[in-house]
Amino acid sequence: MTAPTLKRTPLIEEHRRAGGKLVAFAGWEMPVQYAGGIRAEHEAVRSAAGVFDVSHMGEVGIDGPDAEAFLQHVYSNDVAKLAVGGAQYAMLCNGDGGVLDDIFTYRLAPARFLTVTNAANHETDLAWIRSRAGGFDVEVTDAADAYAMLAVQGPIAREIVQAIADSPLPARMRAASRIVLGHEALVCGTGYTGEDGVELLLDPEHAPAVWGDLVRRGAVPCGLAARDTLRLEVCYPLYGNELSTGRNPIEAGLGWACKEDTGFVGSDAVRRARADGTAQKLVAFTIDGPGIARQGNAVVGGGEVTSGTMSPTLGVGIGMAYVPRERAAVGEAFEIDVRGKLRQAVVAPRPLYTKETDG
Repeated sequence: MTAPTLKRTPLIEEHRRAGGKLVAFAGWEMPVQYAGGIRAEHEAVRSAAGVFDVSHMGEVGIDGPDAEAFLQHVYSNDVAKLAVGGAQYAMLCNGDGGVLDDIFTYRLAPARFLTVTNAANHETDLAWIRSRAGGFDVEVTDAADAYAMLAVQGPIAREIVQAIADSPLPARMRAASRIVLGHEALVCGTGYTGEDGVELLLDPEHAPAVWGDLVRRGAVPCGLAARDTLRLEVCYPLYGNELSTGRNPIEAGLGWACKEDTGFVGSDAVRRARADGTAQKLVAFTIDGPGIARQGNAVVGGGEVTSGTMSPTLGVGIGMAYVPRERAAVGEAFEIDVRGKLRQAVVAPRPLYTKETDG
């Protein structure tokens, strides 16, 4: 039986030239790290700027007179409050309130939206969104092939991008069309690292030139591994780890992105979970002593680790885990079974990293 062919982004040759270690991820051949190593990439984003190829992410276009009303039906957040040029985080939920995916949506015009999906979920997200469109005057478009996506993140990320942009970059949680290195791009003030920066959605044909120029100006190429350590330090959830159809937004601590009064699919179940509480809650933790925990490690007394790593910034083992709600308070000590060895852990405030903790 032959292995399925992996998809490749328009930047595959750039990754090879930069010494990227390519791995299979969500059906794509992606760089997990480059020659300089994960720590160097992580520190570049925390101290200066890094650039990530996130072209494997999916995009869905939603257009038409009923676009807003339709998205109120399928997205967990209040789409009516999303202004033109705004960005919004939300979830797709099933009827039981389980999370199908977490998404970012940009309102490009009064009746035109662009949603970014997780790579592994793009096809199922698209099919699910389309399945709900009956009775609404909307067009749902698979826009994944129309865009490459670069995330430029870090304290000087905006400075680097601004040098090749035709006008001021949009603010945090805003999006706007700009000319970047002579090419049209949707520039979004979003990211997955806990640092300031922008994400660029542009024609795949122009991505290699823009990537190369960003690198020449000082943005360090960063892979999937650094993206994971960065997001974990700031406790951003990852679908397949913290989020799944077996978990609802309330137990994941994402109730702020759910507005049940909009009547979105799963809203009744989310409302019940908010009112009654959940058996478990997602917490951040630090390891008290040596070692690290990994996804799937059991929490003694109930629960499990969803993500874990050694924090390059904090210098200790960190992670997130679902624990019984009575043990979810900050400062609560618990044990994690790491391959038969018990590690001591403590519930920590979220996020684990802030500029203040970095000094």
